[in-house]
Amino acid sequence: MAASDQSSDHFKTTPYWWEAAPRPEIAEQPVPRQIDAAIVGSGLTGLNAALVLARAGRSVAVFEAGVLGQGASTRNAGYVGRTLKHHFGHLLETLGPEKAIAIYREMQAAFDAVRERVETEDIACGFRAGGRFIPAPSPSHYEDLAAEFEAQRKYLGVEFEMVPRAAQRRELASDRYFGGAVIPDLAGIHPGLYHAGLLERVRAAGVTLLANARVSRIGTEGPHRLRVASARGECVARDVLVATNGYTDGAAPWLQRRLIPFDAYMIATEALTPELIGRVLPTDRTVIDWNRDAAFVRRSPDSRHILFGALTGTRPEPPAVKLAKLRAWLTEMLPDLRDVGIGHSWTGRCAATFDMYPHLALRDGIHHAAGYCFAGIPMGTYLGRKAAFSILEAPEAHTVFADRRFPTMPFHRGRSWFVPPVMRLYRWLDKRDARRPAAGTGGGQGALQTS
Repeated sequence: MAASDQSSDHFKTTPYWWEAAPRPEIAEQPVPRQIDAAIVGSGLTGLNAALVLARAGRSVAVFEAGVLGQGASTRNAGYVGRTLKHHFGHLLETLGPEKAIAIYREMQAAFDAVRERVETEDIACGFRAGGRFIPAPSPSHYEDLAAEFEAQRKYLGVEFEMVPRAAQRRELASDRYFGGAVIPDLAGIHPGLYHAGLLERVRAAGVTLLANARVSRIGTEGPHRLRVASARGECVARDVLVATNGYTDGAAPWLQRRLIPFDAYMIATEALTPELIGRVLPTDRTVIDWNRDAAFVRRSPDSRHILFGALTGTRPEPPAVKLAKLRAWLTEMLPDLRDVGIGHSWTGRCAATFDMYPHLALRDGIHHAAGYCFAGIPMGTYLGRKAAFSILEAPEAHTVFADRRFPTMPFHRGRSWFVPPVMRLYRWLDKRDARRPAAGTGGGQGALQTS
């Protein structure tokens, strides 16, 4: 059977990450009648918060609607960066250096939080700071990249290198792009194993883990007295953290009105030869292109598979249809993969916000951490810890992401019907920007190369 037939007929719709980190089966625990802290959601945010609270002596219960860690925390691409949808150069112009630097310093702190958690807890999850390559879809994008990272180097000390188109095959076996930027200290991780390691530490800390316990209502009965109703029973909690991000539903209506859920899609190839892997991704960096509607590709942590994502925010389709579209995009980017089979094709639900910032908020006695806008691993880790410090009323709770107003839109109730049209607009804007003449001479050919 041809590889294209294999990729259509013999693939798994579960995440590639679940092969090494299958979803855990745990002994059923009773819902406690009373608890210090109830956490809704068992992803990276919830587990990082639970670990801090439990080690501070608080009794903690984590409620999960289904299997522990079944959501985006174990479905994402496994990128660890300091990415914000607002580019640093834009924030310099609109907010000024002081605020722009403060925001991006916290993006660095979020990156560091992942490294620290992995190292301190000794979690074997393939964390590797091998760098990232950001390819430019056009000469004008190349110039934008150079300007953005030159500003980051000037104000933040970020190191980078511009790679001209003539040399980009040392990073990526593609002629689709016009050079790009290398950020040498960004990282990749195995999100399934990271979550599994956190889960082990949380269990060891004495946290009550409640699978198949969908929360239907959180009611305020007085100061530090919140009633949590779930499919497996009710409990009264002193504090509640809602950490459901893209899976937020009517149990948390205030948060639901402020989030824009959307689906992200990925595929993983079948096992490939070391020679082929080394040819298409020679440096083992993570790759994400400089488009609003970005495509991203990386090696698996064991360097046996290629993982690819695109079509973010598009409408759901039958798995084989979505796989075919992703595979076509992958092989256009990396023609050397045109004959390989696909082993996994899956989706996960993320969440953006109307101002495109992550948020930590306290409303009616309920803590909320959500809206990671494509930075789920670092921001989930970081804001999970910040939420726990907030519950503990510790000085470490301060973050710029709690200082901002958390906006919504009139009549929005969490349905993201407008996301596909917005993504079509993004694709149009990407094409428009690609047609813009580069300011320099031969921009994508290396005129702006730096070292």
